[in-house]
Amino acid sequence: MRKIIVLSFITLDGVMQGPGGPKEDTEGGFKYGGWVAPYFDEAAGEVMQKQLKPADYLLGRKTFGIWAPYWPKHADFWPGINDGTKYVMSKTIKKSDWKNSVFIKSLADINRIKNSKGPDIQVHGSGELIQLLLKNDLVDELWLKIFPLILGKGKKLFASGAVPAAFTLIESVVTPSGVIMANYKRAGKVKTGTVGV
Repeated sequence: MRKIIVLSFITLDGVMQGPGGPKEDTEGGFKYGGWVAPYFDEAAGEVMQKQLKPADYLLGRKTFGIWAPYWPKHADFWPGINDGTKYVMSKTIKKSDWKNSVFIKSLADINRIKNSKGPDIQVHGSGELIQLLLKNDLVDELWLKIFPLILGKGKKLFASGAVPAAFTLIESVVTPSGVIMANYKRAGKVKTGTVGV
């Protein structure tokens, strides 16, 4: 079985929309695109390079639409991005010139891929797809980059409907600019108790 790993830039209030640039995702009148840029320092870059290891990718239609024209021309920054299989969840796109792009349509397709042999599967961006994975308990690891700001509006990583789940911290770094980069691994069911007893 392959691991599904969600990698996400998020704010303190859980917003994940448009981290990379002002025009990346303006849906809903979002005006804070590019919010990661002021915090991206050398330490963050080192962690990111470590995480850009060879993998396969599970992407939503919108993220794929941003990536497909960009990464084939910029693979020197992300070795292996063009070689990994890109599984794209879309009911409207059926083909692409970007090599190793495979189009899927359903949760059953995701389960089939997860239960096949191959490298880990990384999920970047793709907010609606992440919601589907969380609702169906298909996320094995969360690799979060938590930025020290609140935006108040925008698409959020966690929404209602996620299956309650416990995670264990497996690695963390705090950058000089205050970004918490924390990797969590799925750790069974949520446990409860009473503090101080």
